[in-house]
Amino acid sequence: MADWVDQDGALVRDFEFSNFAAALAFVNRVAEVAEEANHHPDILIHGWNKVRLSLSTHDKGEITDNDHALAKKIDDLA
Repeated sequence: MADWVDQDGALVRDFEFSNFAAALAFVNRVAEVAEEANHHPDILIHGWNKVRLSLSTHDKGEITDNDHALAKKIDDLA
C-alpha cells in the first residue's frame, strides 16, 4: 500500500489510466468490491483519465482496519 497516503484522516490514492473509459471501468470495479465489503470510498474522477479514492470510516472519524482492508482489495484491482 505504498501509494496510499494519510491525508486529513483518510487513506488517499490517485490512479491514472490510458483513457476516460478505462478510468470509468476501474471505478465500476471498485464499486463492486466496495458493495461487497459494505464500505464505500469517496470517488473523484478528474481530468479525462484520473481517479482519486479516499477511504475513511466516517462513523468513527478516522482510518480503521476496514479502510486498510478495502485499500488492499483496490490495490489488487489496479
